[in-house]
Amino acid sequence: MTAPDPLPNLPPHDDDARWLAAFLAAELPASAFDHAGHLRAAGLLLSQHPLAEARPLYLASLRRLATRLGVPAKVNATVTEALLLLMAAAGAGTPGEPWERCLQREPALRSDAWGLLTRHYSPDRLRSDAARQHFVAPDRLPLPPCPVPPPPRP
Repeated sequence: MTAPDPLPNLPPHDDDARWLAAFLAAELPASAFDHAGHLRAAGLLLSQHPLAEARPLYLASLRRLATRLGVPAKVNATVTEALLLLMAAAGAGTPGEPWERCLQREPALRSDAWGLLTRHYSPDRLRSDAARQHFVAPDRLPLPPCPVPPPPRP
């Protein structure tokens, strides 16, 4: 049996709770919110919330941050939510595992997110006004199913 690949190199996580609070409050600087920042926000939200709660929270927080940074048109609801769903399908939010483990299972999340998305969506659909405003279903392959979390213990 081979050892798992090491977790990918991401920006240092000095304090995930403080960083996530700044994201939720739309207080992050633009420099802290590149693609790795998107992944970090999604992973941390999936670690702390069920998928059904993380989806609207992530999109609303991202829209607030983009508006504060003066780039509200950069937010694409379908890209945002589809990547969150792909992270969840790859195991982000699995109890007892670091969220970054999903990046080992699906390295394209970090290295080629657009290529990963275009397996499921045509570029025209992803770039459409409808996709920018709200989540639209894939027109190529369906998104993979997300694991159902175990019920809480009594």
